[in-house]
Amino acid sequence: MFMNDDSKAMPPTAEPWPPLSFWEGVAQFNRGDFYECHDTLEAIWMVAPTPEKSFYQGILQLAVGLYHLGNHNWRGAAILLGEGSRRLEAYEPDFQGIHVSDLLDRAELWLQTLQSLGPDRVAEVAIALLSPPDSPASATDGAMAAGLDMPQPHIYLLPDHP
Repeated sequence: MFMNDDSKAMPPTAEPWPPLSFWEGVAQFNRGDFYECHDTLEAIWMVAPTPEKSFYQGILQLAVGLYHLGNHNWRGAAILLGEGSRRLEAYEPDFQGIHVSDLLDRAELWLQTLQSLGPDRVAEVAIALLSPPDSPASATDGAMAAGLDMPQPHIYLLPDHP
């Protein structure tokens, strides 16, 4: 039993696993709020049971890689996209309601494109991947202008999950 501020006994509450905040992290990723996604998933990763730790760390590393890409930090983006992908491989094809194989396929294309174009063209990759569809330099327009055909950052959920 836990005690509240009034020193009254309260029953322990067991948060479901994955915690509800995980779904907020997924929504943040899908909105392009990569820094916020990192913060949300880092809090989960730090307390996660050992078998799941690498799963949360992998997704948060992809988010940080995309954040670095948005800042045109080629090296940071390449390193974290690679490390995040490597951590998630053990969880294919799906894990905790996430279509991991699809996410890894996307991340592989992002990383391959980033590496093949090199640091001098990091801004083109950033525009192609990260510009909101309603912005003047939309992701679709940016991808076509740069001659890039890449899937947008998105984490797909399995049909039976929130």
